[in-house]
Amino acid sequence: MLITIEDAKHRLEGFREDIAELGASLKIEEKREQASELEAKTFDPAFWSNQEKSASTLQLIKQLKSTIESYEKLQARLEDTITMAEMAIEENDESFTDEILAEEEAIKAEEERMRIETLLSGEYDRNNAIVSFHPGAGGTEAQDWAQMLYRMYTRWGEKHGFNVKLVDWLDGDEAGLKSATIMVEGTNAYGYLKSENGVHRLVRVSPFDASGRRQTSFASVEVMPELEDDGSIEIRDEDLEITAHRSSGAGGQHINKTDSAIRIVHIPTGIVVGCQTERSQLQNKETAMKMLKSKLAEIKERERLDKIGDIQGVKTKIEWGAQIRSYVFMPYTLAKDTRTGYEDGNIQSVMDGNIDEFINAYLKMISNK
Repeated sequence: MLITIEDAKHRLEGFREDIAELGASLKIEEKREQASELEAKTFDPAFWSNQEKSASTLQLIKQLKSTIESYEKLQARLEDTITMAEMAIEENDESFTDEILAEEEAIKAEEERMRIETLLSGEYDRNNAIVSFHPGAGGTEAQDWAQMLYRMYTRWGEKHGFNVKLVDWLDGDEAGLKSATIMVEGTNAYGYLKSENGVHRLVRVSPFDASGRRQTSFASVEVMPELEDDGSIEIRDEDLEITAHRSSGAGGQHINKTDSAIRIVHIPTGIVVGCQTERSQLQNKETAMKMLKSKLAEIKERERLDKIGDIQGVKTKIEWGAQIRSYVFMPYTLAKDTRTGYEDGNIQSVMDGNIDEFINAYLKMISNK
């Protein structure tokens, strides 16, 4: 067993080079300098005169320190484990074997997680994510599939410590949902979830079919970053169709059962947004307007358009041929991404929100382009 510890020690020592390379990729030294400079500015009384700017700066300082701290903890963990291995070898003590091997795996996993974070360099990657779910054609079957995806992403967000907040929900006819939107709040939420934007295909024996036939259903997942309103998006009142309605659905006791829910249609583009989880109609309207501006800004940026009036709306069909991923429950179990080729045979685990490897494969793919 001491040979096993010696082998682990050798591998861990070799890992120092990988972690040093990670530090260079993360630009740790630059981040230390930047955090120090920004902190120095907070001692200037004039810094606090602009509340919005000071809040943004404090958030950036927090993000920089978080990355630095995570990296330093990884370095320390590696050195502590190497020391543990050296002591075990010196004292001829095999009782540390399992702990050393477990630490080795944990260090590898954390290094991989931080390396994936280096791929999140897009302008909006650090932002919160607004995720919307829409069933394709197929009635109850597709609406149930949309709710399964809602559950999958909610579970993923909760497992990763993000704050997942239901924003809007429209019940399905018999089961599932006709539409739903969640806000996933936390650093890099959009950076990770942007990989999930697209059509998702389900193959299973339908629980709604008495004949037990196999069905194919489609649902779309739309992901956009939450953007701060910088005044660049101007929306005319006459371009909006605003309706109030009674809240319903998965929000349970957290949803106000009055006519306070708001749905807004942006007439020129056909874009629809809604909010029903705030306490008042005014708050719901404010949140829905923020979502609309985020959506218009994101499309404008993606299409590199000069003005909002050029946006025609996104009309991707939720059907065969447009899917980014397939989820097969029958006659075998497999989730497979059509873009990266990554697949996982444990379909139940995937539906429980364990989709990190799909996300990582996509981020690696686009970083190599």
